[in-house]
Amino acid sequence: MRIKNLYLKNFRNYAEETFSFEEGLNVLYGKNAQGKTNCAEAVFYLCTGTSPRAKKDKQLIRAGEDAAFIRADAESRFGSVRIEADIYENKREIRVNGIKIGKNADLLGNINGVFFSPSELRLVQDGPDERRRFLNVSISQLSRNYYTALIRYNKILEQRNALLKNRDLELVFETLPVWDGQLCRYAAEIAFRRREFISELAPVAAERHRYLTDGAEELEIYSEKQYPETREEIEKKLSEEFAANYERDIRLGFTASGPHRDDLKILIGGEEARVYGSQGQARTAALSIKLAEVEIFRRNSGEYPVLILDDVMSELDLARRRKLLACLDGVQTVLTCTHTEKVLFGKSVNKIRISGGRIRR
Repeated sequence: MRIKNLYLKNFRNYAEETFSFEEGLNVLYGKNAQGKTNCAEAVFYLCTGTSPRAKKDKQLIRAGEDAAFIRADAESRFGSVRIEADIYENKREIRVNGIKIGKNADLLGNINGVFFSPSELRLVQDGPDERRRFLNVSISQLSRNYYTALIRYNKILEQRNALLKNRDLELVFETLPVWDGQLCRYAAEIAFRRREFISELAPVAAERHRYLTDGAEELEIYSEKQYPETREEIEKKLSEEFAANYERDIRLGFTASGPHRDDLKILIGGEEARVYGSQGQARTAALSIKLAEVEIFRRNSGEYPVLILDDVMSELDLARRRKLLACLDGVQTVLTCTHTEKVLFGKSVNKIRISGGRIRR
């Protein structure tokens, strides 16, 4: 998979600019706060329909403007694809090959992308929400069924939680089984897909981690909660679990179990990285997981995704920078940094200098 060009208009600090990307390593370089990360963000937005940085789309619009527009032309093993997005204050319109899509599920899978920046340390260091977010974004690109199940699960969960706050207990006990039947069906799909993904990801991440650390540390990844083998068994187990905890959930006023509460355990040398890992260990673990994610995409989709590495070089020593670049063979990569080091990049990469939201040639 390869993005050939990216066009930005009134996006972040860009008035209007067009980027041409090569198949291998594309290095966006320049001083801080010039727009390198904004370009990387636009690439990922067209992959997933979400920004890795902004909570609201209107934050992507250039100051003083009413709307932003971004477009990418890409090639995959299925042919050419053009993704366009018009972003307004309170809405957006996304088109795939000129056809407006009604839901985000129709965008996913057209251009697969993996994003890594220093903020991705949250994957290791923060709470369960960040690890579930990682799983959801990654698996959704590989499976539209997963994304659809996730959306529907969250809507039903919201309605179930609203019911649990109702003080008419007779109504609550009478209605909960109705919601649970639907909730468990989607929950089973989510739990099943996550287990498949984690079982593939864990050994590859461990291998990448051994490579980056010269075998000095061992990375382990597993799901904190273990589910049965089949979707049907998972659905039955969750149905029983929800029913057994009606009184607890009513007392709390929310659903205290289910995939929305599950966590991913990340261990380094047998110790939980979130609690005992140093900043450097967390960074290497997160990077190993992202590199493993790239490989899982290749195995499941038949081609590598676009890899976006934002300001990762400044956080690594020279030896690990070299090891990282050695992992990128065959992967189209958009990498941002403050300067291009000849000792690392040589002459065979596509270098693009950014200054003040413009390409400087």
